[in-house]
Amino acid sequence: MYRIAICDDETEELDKTEQILLAYQKKYPDTDLVTDRFANAKEILEGIRENGYAPDLLLMDIYMPGKLGIDAARELRGMGNGSRIVFLTASKEHALDAFGVDAVQYLVKPVSEEMLFPLLDRLLGEAAEERRKYLLLRIDGRIQRVPLNDIAYCEAQRKTQCLFLADGTQHRLHTTMAELYKMLVPWREFVRVGVAYIVNLEYIESLNAQEICLNDGKRIYLPRGAYKTLKEQYFRYYCEPE
Repeated sequence: MYRIAICDDETEELDKTEQILLAYQKKYPDTDLVTDRFANAKEILEGIRENGYAPDLLLMDIYMPGKLGIDAARELRGMGNGSRIVFLTASKEHALDAFGVDAVQYLVKPVSEEMLFPLLDRLLGEAAEERRKYLLLRIDGRIQRVPLNDIAYCEAQRKTQCLFLADGTQHRLHTTMAELYKMLVPWREFVRVGVAYIVNLEYIESLNAQEICLNDGKRIYLPRGAYKTLKEQYFRYYCEPE
């Protein structure tokens, strides 16, 4: 599923853009799009800041009462939000400013299917590629992208799971180990170690029948019978092509 936010103070423009997105969905029925409408910049900023709203793509008008789209985008970037932003506007006046806030495109109205469809193809394709490299997790009430390569291991701690990153950062997740492993299982570098751990094979320094030693010095003791399977996974990961 891809979540697309439309932000425009004119209802007619919101309707037009939403119709284009519906047409895109009809053309590509396997692409699951969810569209959210916002009548001004304040609404979307509040949604992102207070509710952890995280659109994959933001289609935003520049000229809106109360706050320009450019100013809203600066606030988003200041909050660390990396959503792809496409500005839709009737004027080219702020084109250079748009790229100063890392906007991916600047489209002059009226926007048509011919203009937006190729852009959606590219941006949703990029989003799909990124999803193969990141986990989207709710951390401290906000949706956050965590690079897969940064995850060293996960440990079950009572009703929460603790995610340990390579730089020493720890995140407590209110989910089950089974649910977390389901998210990680598509990547062959992540393996279950007993019921309490998921380990990234990239961070294993050494292993024997009793324990794993990670490259940060962390030791994980192996449950009985786990060594043979883990050793096979380890050698298969490093010695066999994907």
